[in-house]
Amino acid sequence: MNAAPKTLRRLSDLDQAGLIPAEKRAVLEQVAARYAIAVTPAMEALIDRGDPNDPIAQQFVPDPAELDVVPQERADPIGDHAHSPVDGIVHRYPDRVLLKLTHVCAVYCRFCFRREMVGPDAEPLTPAQLDAALGYIAAHPDIWEVVLTGGDPLVLSARRLRDVMVRLSTIAHVKVIRVHSRVPIADPARITGELVRALKVEGKATYVVAHANHARELTSAAREACARIIDAGIPMLSQSVLLAGVNDDPQTLAALMRALVECRIKPYYLHHGDLAPGTAHLRTSIERGQELMRVLHGRYSGLCQPTYVLDIPGGHGKSPVGPSYLSRDDEGRTQVEDFNGGLHCYPPEP
Repeated sequence: MNAAPKTLRRLSDLDQAGLIPAEKRAVLEQVAARYAIAVTPAMEALIDRGDPNDPIAQQFVPDPAELDVVPQERADPIGDHAHSPVDGIVHRYPDRVLLKLTHVCAVYCRFCFRREMVGPDAEPLTPAQLDAALGYIAAHPDIWEVVLTGGDPLVLSARRLRDVMVRLSTIAHVKVIRVHSRVPIADPARITGELVRALKVEGKATYVVAHANHARELTSAAREACARIIDAGIPMLSQSVLLAGVNDDPQTLAALMRALVECRIKPYYLHHGDLAPGTAHLRTSIERGQELMRVLHGRYSGLCQPTYVLDIPGGHGKSPVGPSYLSRDDEGRTQVEDFNGGLHCYPPEP
């Protein structure tokens, strides 16, 4: 009997799988020494070895370009530390907090904004730290929503996840629990009935936000995993990152958004690439992102329209950076641009 395929975690695993060229092995050792590697069997199966620019490989297989750090990049690009009053908590916005339960992920994205903090060697929250984090949430009645993140909260066992969900359910002012995860896409076999049941607690609205960047990631197994979540009454949204060479053309981006909607997943955020170290080769310009959003507007269903956002460096939060469709004419009248580029006065002339 053949052994079940395993997650690729070392350069030797990638080498054996034919995912890295021998001539790059030495320089990739330097990348592997700094940033974690994990490619699940589900993602490995999607990689086209014959395509040097395969969009799945670009997301998960280390690249020598990761050693090129530009001056604007920083270890904590969105300023988590500046808003972390206790371990495991990021309280950037008035009505919601991030609860970072683990620093481990099913896969390690080469563009991750927390790439300096996540990995199998990172220390998880201790029981005392978790108690303090939950105590912080309980002590702040302005917190309406808790976002479980990490790392990836769905790498936890159903028992551990259930424990956290139940403890959050006892905090009356918390009404919404949002779970951000790559697992339904990258390791769909983990989405068992037991895990799904662990996400549901009395009196709280649970949402799952899945991370996907290319339509090919939505395999039949991923679609079935997402259906298990949605059929249990848990709505799903998506977040994607705009990545050069992966999804930065209109057809690819539109195909991703349509595939998500077909899975009953509402596209939520399209993130501009953060200034994480060694990720410049995967970042686009904001202008390119705005151009792509213009193409999506009007040509594809409103259900397929995510909000294009930039996480402002330094911890100042997200801001929408999509294109504007309003302008003023020479007489100071408001003009609205339609999806074909036509301009129309508003209100119209009587």
